[in-house]
Amino acid sequence: MLLQHKNAIIYGAGGSIGGAVARAFAKGGAKVFLGGRTLSSLQTVANDINNAGGKAETVIVDALNEESVNKNVEAIVNKEGSIDISFNAINVEDKQGITLAEMSLEDFFRPISIAMQSQFITTQTASRYMLNQGSGVILSITATPAAKAYPLTGGFGPTCSAIEGFSRNLAAELGSKGIRVVCIRSAGSPDSEVFKKAMAKKVKLAQEEIVDIAKDTMLNRLPLMAEIANVAVFLVSDLASGMTGTSVNVTCGTTID
Repeated sequence: MLLQHKNAIIYGAGGSIGGAVARAFAKGGAKVFLGGRTLSSLQTVANDINNAGGKAETVIVDALNEESVNKNVEAIVNKEGSIDISFNAINVEDKQGITLAEMSLEDFFRPISIAMQSQFITTQTASRYMLNQGSGVILSITATPAAKAYPLTGGFGPTCSAIEGFSRNLAAELGSKGIRVVCIRSAGSPDSEVFKKAMAKKVKLAQEEIVDIAKDTMLNRLPLMAEIANVAVFLVSDLASGMTGTSVNVTCGTTID
């Protein structure tokens, strides 16, 4: 098992991607701490993992609150002895479908603010303990607008770019201390709830819209959540020990490196 004896905290674990990655981490042998603000959605993921023979605990935590994050990570380290993986997949509450010329400052800036505040708080907290250990992996996730311009994405595109830039800078600071910082760039998973809701809002025939987006990829399809989760397991495992400061392209060829 690639992640045996590892302790991982996943912020936004009650969401589609967060939950999928949490399940994959647990299947890989990690003990996962499912972080979020809504117990019911976290418990659903925890039940799936524990019923499958994995190890999962729920953690009520606000990734935008420094005290909340510090308190919960400290409790995990005191109990388990380490924090080996930190993954932030919280909802950034972006608003799309409006031109930048018509969008309000509040709607544009909201996802940037949420993403960068939560990324800073969660990674800073994890890195403090990882520095003491001399090891650890910090993982984030973005989407295709980080590397390709799309109209009507509002503040989401700049948000993705900011996360990837922050990840690179953090990697440069922590690499010599044995800590890796990596990012996954997805094209959006058609089997995720977020994607389904977004498509339902954009067009009457959501399936046709999905087909059009898929045509923009080299594989003529979009990555499923399981594919994102499998890459996440690889990236935080020792098999990827030589990788840091990079965004791994899992866009099915939407963006080109």
